[in-house]
Amino acid sequence: MYLIFGIFFAVVLLFFFLNHWRRKKIIRKVCSMCMNEKCEILDELISPFGYHYVPSQDIFTSCLNAWQREFGYCALFDRAAPHFNMVFDCLPVYFDYRGRTWLIEFWKGQYGINTGCEIGVYYADRIIGRSELPRTLFQCVDNEDMAGLSLILTKNEQVIAQFSARHWWLTAFKMGCFSKPECLSLRASVTMHNREMTEAFVNGLLNAGYCRNEISICRNTVTFDFDRSPKVRSLLRRIRIRIAQWCNRFWCRIYLFVTRPFCLSADRILYLYYYLPFAFRKTLRIRRYKKRGGKR
Repeated sequence: MYLIFGIFFAVVLLFFFLNHWRRKKIIRKVCSMCMNEKCEILDELISPFGYHYVPSQDIFTSCLNAWQREFGYCALFDRAAPHFNMVFDCLPVYFDYRGRTWLIEFWKGQYGINTGCEIGVYYADRIIGRSELPRTLFQCVDNEDMAGLSLILTKNEQVIAQFSARHWWLTAFKMGCFSKPECLSLRASVTMHNREMTEAFVNGLLNAGYCRNEISICRNTVTFDFDRSPKVRSLLRRIRIRIAQWCNRFWCRIYLFVTRPFCLSADRILYLYYYLPFAFRKTLRIRRYKKRGGKR
């Protein structure tokens, strides 16, 4: 019995020694890289997931040619989000313009271990009746119909991300940051193609519950603050959201603990890639459920 225990103890001790040596070796490897090298490797690793890294802000954002563009958007995806540990506030803005119903939607909240926000631009191939909107699958806009998008995401008045681009799906995700959606505020700007489209979008905002004095218009650019968190009435949905947020907070702490030798997301992700490859793959699935139903 003592011999078996001794052998077991020796094996465990050897395992911890080898694991400690391997961990230190990986830390030295990551620390030895310059930022350009880290960004090059990181972008190569995460581009298949549809994202790229922005080192100046230590955030992740969506690529213009992300694979998610092949799919559309339906309101059902937002309702299903808590089942995939995504808890966010969403603001869909519908408007009709030149024979099509357009949708520009805004999101802010917690995506697994990421605090983030999104702005997506979609349209249907015809005018959609109000009763059909929740069931309609909208398609992502083509390049010529992309809009000038800008976002500033703040948490308790502290800026998390600030980003602008001509895009069909502009996003910003801060990895390892946990937030409640009601603590986040998204200042969004959308630059339309012309005055007619600008007025149509403003009318869509008014129909969504905004007042004229809450909307700023400069030529064809519309700016407003999305800081609302609608009350969830369903008891079951509130429970599901609480469970999802508990899981998000737990895994966020695990992520920070495992990658604690580092502060920047680039270092943390590369460390995970070399040390725990399976954890790296799981960490980058920010919008995992899109593969099943199609999404942005």
